[in-house]
Amino acid sequence: MNNDIKAMTDGAAVVVGLGGFMGWMTPVVALVGGVLTIVWMIIRIYETETVKKLFNRKKDDAEHK
Repeated sequence: MNNDIKAMTDGAAVVVGLGGFMGWMTPVVALVGGVLTIVWMIIRIYETETVKKLFNRKKDDAEHK
């Protein structure tokens, strides 16, 4: 995935998360949107360089290439 798509997905996740938090959506949509937002943010945090270094994933990724 390129950076433009990641940035747009991040923005959409924030909008859906805020929309659910502010009560602008029906409860079911807010629940689904909230869960998807949490999952997406966890994936994005897990892919940062800091977390990769903490779990030594950067070294493992380089060995597989």
